[in-house]
Amino acid sequence: MKKKIWDLYAPIYEKAMRADYKYYKFMYDRIPTKIQNKEVLELATGPGLLAKHVAYAAKRMVATDYSEGMIREAQKGKCVDNLIFEVADATDLPYENHSFDVVLIANALHVMPEPEKALKEIERVLKEDGLLIAPNFVSHQSGIISCLWSGILRIAGITFEHQWSGEEYLSWLGQNGWKVQYKKSCPARITLMYVECISCLLYTSDAADDSL
Repeated sequence: MKKKIWDLYAPIYEKAMRADYKYYKFMYDRIPTKIQNKEVLELATGPGLLAKHVAYAAKRMVATDYSEGMIREAQKGKCVDNLIFEVADATDLPYENHSFDVVLIANALHVMPEPEKALKEIERVLKEDGLLIAPNFVSHQSGIISCLWSGILRIAGITFEHQWSGEEYLSWLGQNGWKVQYKKSCPARITLMYVECISCLLYTSDAADDSL
């Protein structure tokens, strides 16, 4: 999807998501317990809604998006001192190997043509015992409200490259080397599958190195 679409959508993104606040509150409450005093990277932050709700718990949080318009929106208003916003492409990150304890990417993998590239970059920048938190919209056509909302987004120019069911999303993560440690399905307008996982590839690689 072209950056221009997200740049145009940036000023109204927060208003569009307000109807699902009670489901996002689950993440606002849980994620701080997982990032306490940790180095955190968020990908596809949009206007910074998630970052601004949870960053207080982190040691440091870098929230990124490849849309300059989204980052401009995110930088508006007040935020905690340990939170910074930067423009960065999730499939080609400018950060050093093994530099973050936790990576967040919410509701973004399904709109990427090649989300596997983002997972590889996440694996690269995560520390050995790092955690990936990757809640994502699933089951886009599973009900009337979901179909209507998906249709509205398509009209706005926001398309879904991947329309996984909840089980398909979990399976896709597994096929790409991620072990799910926690999951929860949240029935928002489009169902949200919240997941926390670790990289099996990181541990396999480390084990191989130790055997040399």
